[in-house]
Amino acid sequence: MLYEGVLRKMRTEMGNPIQYFLIFENDFINFNQVLNRSLKIEFIKFQCLNCGRDRKIYRQGFCKTCFYETPAAGDWIMKPELSTAHLDKEDRDLEYEKRMQLQPHIVYLANSSNIKVGVTRKAQVPTRWIDQGAHEAIEIVEVPNRYLAGITEVALKDHVGDKTNWRKMLQNDIEDLNLMEWREKLKAHIPEEASEYFITSNAETNLEFPVLRYPEKVKSLNLDKIPSFEGVLKGIKGQYLIFEDNTVFNIRGSEGFYVGIDIN
Repeated sequence: MLYEGVLRKMRTEMGNPIQYFLIFENDFINFNQVLNRSLKIEFIKFQCLNCGRDRKIYRQGFCKTCFYETPAAGDWIMKPELSTAHLDKEDRDLEYEKRMQLQPHIVYLANSSNIKVGVTRKAQVPTRWIDQGAHEAIEIVEVPNRYLAGITEVALKDHVGDKTNWRKMLQNDIEDLNLMEWREKLKAHIPEEASEYFITSNAETNLEFPVLRYPEKVKSLNLDKIPSFEGVLKGIKGQYLIFEDNTVFNIRGSEGFYVGIDIN
């Protein structure tokens, strides 16, 4: 069966295991249902997620022009501490920034390849943890805006990492940790402005991914360099498809690529 459309990050549903869906304009694929089947992926063209034009993707699914213009790619996305909507100060589009920044945010600990601290909108829990391939996670604080979450993350990064080793995550090279103990260790380092929002009563969330076999040595598929690939799907973790020959394909990292996917 042939599917065609522009890649966007997979949608997920919490479950045992997590369910993964690739949504196109007029159709969708539930990848859980095609495990152990052969997939052929062919790059057709680019399609910027903002302007829709066939322009080479620069970052985050946007062409270079849109990346530097759209409010959905402002610096505060990657660096929440740069958020200014709470000051009524515009970066690119104040209405958009208020809508995104002035809502409850969570600072959390997640364990995918190692323990890390991160920030997400409350509405994105547990989606954010799933996207990172975390097998366990826990909230630290729930704050009313993105700025407070950002300065908390910056403060905690001095004591715990903020990056995921994606290769270790995909190889399932993991160690279970007591995240409740880690949360208590980090409590003293939360900035005063956010300390009243510390969460004390929640437990760890555990996540199970639909993987039949993890790769022994990871080979990353780049459609810019290899525009056609075929392989047997063995798992989905984070935003990656895992194939039988140890190839992995980052769907989110390929947003804005218009592709055909043939399932046999």
